[in-house]
Amino acid sequence: MADAAGVEATAAPGLPVAAGRDRDKDKDDRRRWAARCGFAVLGIMGTLLVYGVLQEKIMRIPYGAEKEFFRYSLFLVFCNRITTSMVSGMVLLARKKSLDPVAPLHKYGVVSISNILTTTCQYEALKYVSFPVQTLAKCAKMIPVMIWGTIIMRKKYGGKDYFFAVIVTLGCSLFILYPASMDVSPFNKGRESTIWGVSLMFGYLGFDGFTSTFQDKLFKGYGVEIHNQIFYTTMCSCLLSLTGLIVQNHLIPAVDFMFRHPDCFSDVIILSSVATASQFFISYTIQTFGALTFATIMTTRQLVSILLSCVWFVHPLSWMQWVGAAIVFGALYTKSFLRSKPQKPAVASPPRGSSPNPPNNS
Repeated sequence: MADAAGVEATAAPGLPVAAGRDRDKDKDDRRRWAARCGFAVLGIMGTLLVYGVLQEKIMRIPYGAEKEFFRYSLFLVFCNRITTSMVSGMVLLARKKSLDPVAPLHKYGVVSISNILTTTCQYEALKYVSFPVQTLAKCAKMIPVMIWGTIIMRKKYGGKDYFFAVIVTLGCSLFILYPASMDVSPFNKGRESTIWGVSLMFGYLGFDGFTSTFQDKLFKGYGVEIHNQIFYTTMCSCLLSLTGLIVQNHLIPAVDFMFRHPDCFSDVIILSSVATASQFFISYTIQTFGALTFATIMTTRQLVSILLSCVWFVHPLSWMQWVGAAIVFGALYTKSFLRSKPQKPAVASPPRGSSPNPPNNS
């Protein structure tokens, strides 16, 4: 009995020590998670906010004493893609990954063509609509993604998905159709054409929806590693955009513009650098925290980008535009919240040897 009492006496003090170690481990895990999450948020927000400000500056604000506008959108696409291609190639070599294409080259080419058209429409639209209008209109891409997902991936969407898509589209429509009575910015007078700008945004939404959906199919069908996909897609984009510049006779004028306006050259270098960095922050965030966290960060980034653009470039917003923005971001945050709620457990486990259907993340 004495021995048993001695064992209990010596074991009891050890329990609080073990519990304390577990608490310390949990705290360390939470700190590491918070540090990684902060790194992802700052990376995405920082690079994409700089990207948004610079693309509006390059496409909407004139350079030099002659107030000359930069008009070569495809040149910006070429600079972005060649930078991303070089960095992704170096990452593959540093990780000793194969540089061989995993999917057929023509499939990378299809993604590249769609991606070039997407980015070109995005840059061209900034000549005719303000950055806040363009940014909020991007939120309406749920509808083209759902259309392309139904056509290409044979996906089926629930009533909630259609409901949020309609609500977001309604908010975007209010934002576009009820602009402020005047734009106090001295740089864009005579360049505004809402109809042409909105048409370009429709082109952006359609091509962007196809690009993301087809990339999804490419990943699932061939198991393409992210850096391999980025490398070959951007390489194809480099060749295609360079060909387009030569055919349109825009390559020499664009380079000449850079020599005449060194501040534009530095803007393009920074734009390409942050565009490349954002791709890797996005990949890191999705792989580490999942698509839901990424969607929430991107929604917040869009809201901050609109507010920053309104202050930096003096874009007045009408009260109907504020209502439209509230509808859009309210719907997006609500959708993210509903997705974050835990799902009900299944009633029965799947038979042994079979696998359950993957969740629909669309």
